[in-house]
Amino acid sequence: MIEFEVKSKIAPLGDRKGQTVYYAYPKSQQKLTNEKVVDRIVRETFLSAGDVSNALISLSNVVCEALSMGMSVDLAELGSLRLVVPSKMMDAEEDVCVADSLKTPKIVFTPKQKMRTAALSVELSVDNPARRKKEEQEEEEETPGTV
Repeated sequence: MIEFEVKSKIAPLGDRKGQTVYYAYPKSQQKLTNEKVVDRIVRETFLSAGDVSNALISLSNVVCEALSMGMSVDLAELGSLRLVVPSKMMDAEEDVCVADSLKTPKIVFTPKQKMRTAALSVELSVDNPARRKKEEQEEEEETPGTV
């Protein structure tokens, strides 16, 4: 479950510039640490913790090498990683060059269906005291009190 709390800020731009706006912000992001990942893989396989750690380090090295060569990387049931290099629009054809028209390369992860399904199944909750108070007041107005 991911729990959110309500936060506010003054909108810096757009239609609501200068107005106080409210938004849901994660209370805390739970992490599955590398150590826990290794432990869980060890429990599901016949590999040792050292073997799993070495495999993860090797995977990182292989992915970094492939990305540095401009290749995409298929990570089986996880998905794939690829580089995207956005380009600026230039006024003249002769102005298009690496230094002026290409932006910083970004890594894009495209999850496979199993991961997208897992993400869609996460339970979400917003802790909103103001909304809870409003709903309680509305309930009190709908049900007349007995004396």
